[in-house]
Amino acid sequence: MNPVDELSDRYVGRLAATDPCLAAMMGIAGHDGALTDYGPDGFAARHELAERTLTELTAVPLGSDAQRRAAAVLRDRLEIELARFAAGYVEADLNTIDSPPQRLRQAIEVLDQGERTVEADMRSRLAGIPEALAGLRATLERGRQQGRVSAVRQVVNCARQSKEFADYLDTLPGHFRAETERAGAALLEFAAYLTEGLAPYAPARDAVGSERYALEARNFLGSEIDLVETYDWGWRELARLESEMRAVGAHIRPGEPLPAVLAALDADPAHRASGVDQFRGWIQELADRAIADLDGVHFDIPEPLRRLECRVPGSNTGIYYLAPAEDLSRPGIVWYSVTEEQPATWSVPSVMFHEGAPGHHLQLGLNVLNTRTLNRFQRLSAELHVGHSEGWGLYAERLMDELGCYELPAHRMGMLAGGQQLRAVRVIVDIGLHLELSIPHGVGFHDGEPWTPELAVEFVRDRSGSIGGEEFARFQVDRYLGLPGQAIAYKVGERSWLAARAAAQSRQGARFDLRTFHKTALDLGPMGLDLLTTELARLLT
Repeated sequence: MNPVDELSDRYVGRLAATDPCLAAMMGIAGHDGALTDYGPDGFAARHELAERTLTELTAVPLGSDAQRRAAAVLRDRLEIELARFAAGYVEADLNTIDSPPQRLRQAIEVLDQGERTVEADMRSRLAGIPEALAGLRATLERGRQQGRVSAVRQVVNCARQSKEFADYLDTLPGHFRAETERAGAALLEFAAYLTEGLAPYAPARDAVGSERYALEARNFLGSEIDLVETYDWGWRELARLESEMRAVGAHIRPGEPLPAVLAALDADPAHRASGVDQFRGWIQELADRAIADLDGVHFDIPEPLRRLECRVPGSNTGIYYLAPAEDLSRPGIVWYSVTEEQPATWSVPSVMFHEGAPGHHLQLGLNVLNTRTLNRFQRLSAELHVGHSEGWGLYAERLMDELGCYELPAHRMGMLAGGQQLRAVRVIVDIGLHLELSIPHGVGFHDGEPWTPELAVEFVRDRSGSIGGEEFARFQVDRYLGLPGQAIAYKVGERSWLAARAAAQSRQGARFDLRTFHKTALDLGPMGLDLLTTELARLLT
């Protein structure tokens, strides 16, 4: 093994030991009974690990293009993490979808596998929740004393989610009752602390400003972008997509305006599952069929990736994918939250193509299996390269349209409305809110007014393909406000994937082969978008 790979492998092992909750998301085996230390000492240990690893990396000799690339991937992540540590954006941070309270829950959920649940690991993690919450409280208190508290919106949401986490623990099998009762009590106590002890000190202002936003965008994208240009592009992209939606709508309900078409799709019993169990079975069948249809034709899908498990959680935790464990003890899993007794299905195929194949399940699963050309950090770090992974997921939705895989015009409308339109809206709202920009004149929505959370809720509700209504829109806006820069990663990432493909086509002309492009790109593993662009330009000449 070369020195870069040795260092990368050591870093992954140490990172997993200091952050077992992240290890669970990354699919790293060996820490399934542990939880992350979210106390001040735990954050300090992770900071010191990043500093030490970056210092060691600067002294490593690079003997090949593969080593140079692997070093660039690791260096990029370490430098971004250290910049966020230095700016104070890592500790004492709470948000609606990806902060310690959510990661603690995910660490339990990933072990909850019915008859396959490893009881010793589950007991150990459940027993560790009170200590993990006590450590997190100490960190949050230190942040409060230093004047660093997340916005009150995020604090209150985390309190509510902690109560929901306690309710979820009550659904676990009775033989875990002693552990779940102690963990549930700790969660309710933590929720009370957030509401009564921290929220009074939390700022009402949600916007983080351009300086922090630029760093957070770099964190998620692996790229430094022109934020104002991207905001303007988001408006142009939204207009283009809505024009395409109107054209598709004319095939579904001729003569009807787009809102009426979307409302009709929502109301049509033909596009509704009869219950959650039927919905879960339907998405499982959809995922299985996509894998079978793509394998050997457009992609080569290894046998371990031909299994994808679809789950519907008992509460609204969003929709997300977990890659297979590196030892393949856990398959790839799609978690698909639903909020209705009879879930709508017309927008679901594009979501499953995004989360399953050819989206995250194929992309991240191939990373896990690629021990030939990728070191351990490269294989397992997709969680840290959001623009790369979510950009590919959105690209996968569009690719399936190019391949003719949307069986009904309604399903194609779902791709445009639920996938493309919503992600363009995210670019506009996320940048607009955090940079406190004004809405452009001539767009037909509160022209010239500055963005506010309430305007953002209205905009998301009315321009997200009739998916979820008011509740969905509020959750989305809370998400954007708590995790600046993450929401733009989908559309900006897709933009980079499409640009890289177009550039390869331009360079290669008649020699260009789509299947070869995909294989070359995915074999590179996860990385920042700037590095992806330069490496594909080097390889596909």
